[in-house]
Parts: sequence; C-alpha cells; structure tokens
Amino acid sequence: MPPMSPSLRDRTRAAPQHSAPSAPPPPHSRPRRPAWATPRVQRDLLGRRALRLGRADREVLWLYLLTRISLWITAYCARWLFPPNPEAHNPGPALTPFEHWDWGHFLHIARDGYFPDHGGPWQSHWDNREAFFPGFPLLLRAVHTVLPNWSTAGLLISLTAGAVTVVALARITRLHLPETGAGRRVALIFLVSPCAIFLAVGYTESLFLAFALPAWLAAQRHHWPLATTLAALATTVRVSGLFLAAALALQFLLSLRTRCDLRSLPWLTLPALPAALYSWYLHAHTGDWLAWKHAQERGWYRTFHTPWEAWANTWHNAFDHTQTTGYAFMFQAELAAMIVGLLLLGLLTRQRRWPEALYIALNLYALGTSYWYMSIPRATLLWWPLWIALASKSLRIPRFHSAYLCLTTPLTAAFALTFLTGRWAG
Repeated sequence: MPPMSPSLRDRTRAAPQHSAPSAPPPPHSRPRRPAWATPRVQRDLLGRRALRLGRADREVLWLYLLTRISLWITAYCARWLFPPNPEAHNPGPALTPFEHWDWGHFLHIARDGYFPDHGGPWQSHWDNREAFFPGFPLLLRAVHTVLPNWSTAGLLISLTAGAVTVVALARITRLHLPETGAGRRVALIFLVSPCAIFLAVGYTESLFLAFALPAWLAAQRHHWPLATTLAALATTVRVSGLFLAAALALQFLLSLRTRCDLRSLPWLTLPALPAALYSWYLHAHTGDWLAWKHAQERGWYRTFHTPWEAWANTWHNAFDHTQTTGYAFMFQAELAAMIVGLLLLGLLTRQRRWPEALYIALNLYALGTSYWYMSIPRATLLWWPLWIALASKSLRIPRFHSAYLCLTTPLTAAFALTFLTGRWAG
C-alpha cells in the first residue's frame, strides 16, 4: 500500500472524530425525585389503584378507628355524668347523646318527607326542614331499610364516610408534602380538631367530604367526568358543593395552559344539576324557587348583611352579656373561626393556589354575610387546605405540633361534651 500523502494525512487528522454515545450516568449520580412524585405513587394516589389501600392508608384508618373509640368513650361518660335530670338513676338509651339539633331535621325528612300531611312554610310552627339538602336524608332512608334503628343508620353513614374522608385527605396531603408521614400527620390534626365531634354524629360533614375530597383528587389527574360527578353528589348533601364546583371550574381553566382539553368542558355544569332539581322540587310544592334559602333566613337568621354588620352582631352576642354563657362562648368561637378562615385565605392567595382560595372565599362570603355568624367552626372541617397547611407547619416545626395538640385537645373535649349533652355546639 503506498504511503499516505501529507495533504491527505492532514485532512484525515482534521476530520471530526465521532465517538460512540456515552453511557448513562450511574443511578446514584442522577437527580432523584421525591418518593411522592414517582409515577407509581401518583398512580396509587390517583389512578386505577385508588380503591386499594396501601400501608399509609391503613395507618390512617387505624388512627381514625382509635379516635372513634375515644369519642364513643366520651359519649358513654357524658350519658352517665351529665343526664338531663340530675336526679336520674338511669342514663337513658345508649345513642341518646348523638341525637341532638340538626339530627332531628334529617330524621324527620328521612322518615316523613319534606312536606308531610300537606304541611309547609305557610304554617306558623313549621320547622323549616327544606333548608337541608336531600342527599343525607335519602341515604339515611336507604340504610334504614337494612338497619331498623334510625340513629344506628345515621352513625353508620358518618362512620363509613369518615373513613373515606381521612384516606382521601391523606392522599391529597401526600401530593403537596414530600415528608414521610405527612398523611398520618394531617389525619391526626384533622381528627382532633375542635369540631371533630361532627364527623362522628349523624350530620352531613363526613358525607360531604367523602364526595368532595375524592372529587378534588380526580381533578388533580384531570379526570373531569369523575371529578364533576363526585362534586354533583357533594352538592346533593350541602350547598357548599357549588363552591367546590366553582373551584373545580377554575382548576380546569388553569389546566388549559398546559393541557388543552375542551371536550371535558360540558362536565363542569354537572354539579349544578342537583341544586337545580331540588329547587324545582321545592317550587312544585311551595311556589318558591329559593325555598331552601328562605327557610334558612326564617330559621337561622341567614338574611344578607354586610360583613362588618355580621361581625358587629356576632361580637355583641359574644361579649356584651346578651346571651347565656354557653351561647356567648359559641359566638366567641364563631369569631375565632372567621379569623382563621381569613388567615387561610391570605395564605392561599400568597401561594397562588387560586382554586382552593376561591373555595375558601366563597365559604367565607356565604357564612360571613348573615345577620350573625353561625356554624363557622363546624364549617372548618370542610376546609381541607387548612389541615394541609397545619400539617406542613407541624412537620417543619416539631414544637408547633406539640403546641397544636396541647391547645386544641381541651377545645375538642369541650365541643364534644357540649354537643353530647344537648347544648348548642355551633
């Protein structure tokens, strides 16, 4: 072979040398995603395996069961220590502590319907039962066909719905907080909150959250048909479902910036359907499309007032000695809950979590524009961003967690005993 000429040798040296593709870096050198962000965890939280209970879910349910036992022990002690008649020698039926206040309305609706014997708001002593949406009474009537005791049926609904609620809340929290044990921490904070007693009685909070929180989870994975269907079920339970629907609609609009899917747009109207059907039903019997709202105005003074008027009226009843001490304390709790709600709204706005901020803002507007504040402490149970924010704080600052438990436990016991002994608990 003849020797290579210098010019050819130079051109060969100048030619770019194409090396083989480099091998991928070893696993330990790659940036690691947090455990909660892995596709497997996301599928477990939001995908086809949502009905399967992982270890973290079972830990949350175990905590839920322990707190239910704690409340049942409290109810047993209240029945013996605080009977209606101080001279009684018999504490009465075992379920009596759970049969107070709004439970009577739900029982009457489930057993007798909304307008028994052609009764209605035109009667002088009408109980304004149409103020309550039909979801819980309808389910109560269905469960009653299996369990003859009405109180047992109502408690079973709340017990089952509460289990769904704490699992869904823990899963939502794990989407926001990467720390180990975040789901268990938020469940504990939620279950020992001051108004936690209302999750264990025949009220609507547990059932509403059992639909609302899975709806929010479904929205996070852009499964809008499922999210809006669950939100519609939540609306059958409480009018707050419409606030949830508004938050879902805003979440959908924000998602269009990265994922344009207008085919799901019609689903956003579904949550309004139960409210429309209920209004139509009431109009057919009363001639009033807003009969449920007017019933709230007659029975609970929910006529519109400016926010400063509502604050002033609540303050007057809380501190000016116009109410008995029990009612005055609950008005004080209303004021404190409103302050907590405003602080939460400010936090969500600062974090630019606009859908959750809209949900809280609508709640505060509805509750803060009546003649006076009523049921705001109980409504805090529905503010899941609050419990996630408290869990985040407690995970970062251990002393905060200890302070929360020490300061809220007395309030939790006070609210529980207040309700279980038949006194007004908001």
